[in-house]
Parts: sequence; structure tokens; C-alpha cells
Amino acid sequence: MTLKKRKKDLNFFERIYIIEIIKGMILTLKNMFRPKFTMEYPEVKFEPLASYRGRPVLVMEEQGRGRCVACGLCARVCPALAIEVQAAETELEKERYPEKFEINMLRCIFCGFCEEVCPEEAIVMSKDYELVFTNREDAIFGKDKLLVPIENLRERIEFLRRFK
Repeated sequence: MTLKKRKKDLNFFERIYIIEIIKGMILTLKNMFRPKFTMEYPEVKFEPLASYRGRPVLVMEEQGRGRCVACGLCARVCPALAIEVQAAETELEKERYPEKFEINMLRCIFCGFCEEVCPEEAIVMSKDYELVFTNREDAIFGKDKLLVPIENLRERIEFLRRFK
């Protein structure tokens, strides 16, 4: 039986890991003396970029109606099953609208799949990151809490159109 040798035998210093420990300590010391960046959160609010995925919201057009046509794709693609949509018929040009549109924010994982799959750009991820609930019922957002004017979401919609 022949003994297999490694292609590269380690020298003495590599076997006792002293060089690797010293490299790690140098990296730690560099980071210790780097200037710190701390935000005083309640007083100074974080202003997220357009790519930030915050709370999902429904886009409300200038006429006061939502863009959603209740196709249900967002509810089907949601991995956490947080979205519930019930459709109803209308005489307007878009034929259907969501009679009931609810997002359970306790279940939402802010993945953005609902935003990606929506053919009408009706649901987008906003910049809202402050979500506080006192009970479970407050965490279920209906259309009244989800509809946001399109003017507040222009930056995110332009980002989506640019990178979709």
C-alpha cells in the first residue's frame, strides 16, 4: 500500500497557524481604528434608496382608484402566503378590481416577488420601514392602509422600469 502525499506540504509556521492568526489580528486592528458611523435613529431618520424593499403598498392613480386588476398573481407567488385577493366586476375599462385586498404584515417577508410578478405595476415595495403593531388584527393591512398616491412612489416605479 502506497502513502499519498499532499501536493503542497505545509511548513512549520503554516502548521501552527501563527501567520494566519497575525493576519486576522491586523484586520481586526484596522477595523477598530476606522471611523465609526452611527445614526441617532429616532432623531435622524434613515432615508432609503429607490432600491430599498420596505412595506408593500398598492398604487393609487390620480383619479383615486387603484391600479390593481385583481389577477391574483401576487397572492399565488407569495412564499409566505401573506396576500389575500378577492375580485369583483366593474363597468369601467379595467373590468375587475379587488373587492378585498389584504396583506398580513406579520407573515410578509419583504421578498418583493409580488412586485416583480404584477403586470400592472399595482403593488410596489415602498420606503416605509417603521412597522409597529399592538395586536395581530392591526397587522392585517386592508386597501385603506395599502393605497398610496402615485406621487409618493414615483422614485420606486422609475427604478422598477429602469431595472426590470
